[in-house]
Amino acid sequence: MANVIFRHVFKKFGDVIALNDFDVEIEDKEFLVLVGPSGCGKTTALRSLAGLEEVSSGEVIIGDKVVNDLPAKDRDIAMVFQSYALYPHMTVYDNMAFGLKLRKMPKDEIQRRVMEAAETLGIEKLMKRKPRELSGGQNQRVALGRAIVREPKVFLFDEPLSNLDAKLRVQMRAEISKLHHRLQTTFIYVTHDQGEAMTMATRIAVLNHGILQQLDTPQHLYDKPDNLFVAGFIGSPAMNFFQSVITKEGDELYIVCGDLKVHVPAERKALLMPLVNKEIVFGIRPEDVHNPEFAPPGITAASVRAKVDVSELMGNEINLHLVNGSNLFVGRVDPRTRFQIGDDVEVVFNMKNFHVFDPSKNPENPIAVR
Repeated sequence: MANVIFRHVFKKFGDVIALNDFDVEIEDKEFLVLVGPSGCGKTTALRSLAGLEEVSSGEVIIGDKVVNDLPAKDRDIAMVFQSYALYPHMTVYDNMAFGLKLRKMPKDEIQRRVMEAAETLGIEKLMKRKPRELSGGQNQRVALGRAIVREPKVFLFDEPLSNLDAKLRVQMRAEISKLHHRLQTTFIYVTHDQGEAMTMATRIAVLNHGILQQLDTPQHLYDKPDNLFVAGFIGSPAMNFFQSVITKEGDELYIVCGDLKVHVPAERKALLMPLVNKEIVFGIRPEDVHNPEFAPPGITAASVRAKVDVSELMGNEINLHLVNGSNLFVGRVDPRTRFQIGDDVEVVFNMKNFHVFDPSKNPENPIAVR
């Protein structure tokens, strides 16, 4: 078992900086997910740890050992790829045993490890089949089994569920979470799917343009994003943003964006007072936009008029796409809601949970005001 440290790691491909001062410590037995859009540097970080890419500067540490100059085969890691990368002419057993045979491990030890991994993954009855005779989920389990038998210090996963259908992805991410609990080993997992990240990780590292935006627990990332990028990336549908101004009327503060005007609760006034008459970005998650008829008790409600543009019935909820003047936003409302497209309706924002971002500190990625 081992912790993993990226110490001020840079990785350049010509003039492109894929990792920009990437500085993260991953604890022993942790399940860390690297998440971000395509090209953000998450796979480069994983490949740098695996020894498949050489870092431009900084240190990569596994356990207490700097591994920058250590070949991939000597780093005691196992990697599961997006493509299953199984040998088509070999049986499941031989695919799982192949790496151990290359190490000239005793046959009885190979047998023990392969069968234990197969039992863990529920594929004992598939040992004599070949990859073409298996479903996508079964092939993914075999690829996992091939990694497990090595009993490495660290498991690396590079978008392993991307090729599976939606139902199977949900099933397999639960299997991987159970596997982590069972093996008690360090897992580092790369995905662009924030749903996978939120459901599987003990901590999430959000990257963009090679820069670490925030590293925190899933719930804290959701509740307290550090900046506009993290706020917009975590959560589905994404957080609603409004280019707004904070105004003062008597002793009260309001957030104003065109035809939209909402009252700032008393407990947030002191924090936002320095931003009066300044431009800010106001954020509210779709799940904090309610039909007032079915609003949960205890919220701090601010009424907003809007026209229904699109209504998406999801079964357990309705996603309403709403228009308020020039403002477009989404609400996740109670499925009993009977709003129709074109209706002028009232919705309420839960102002206990709103977010404010200050563009004066970073115009390209405004910082959260807390």
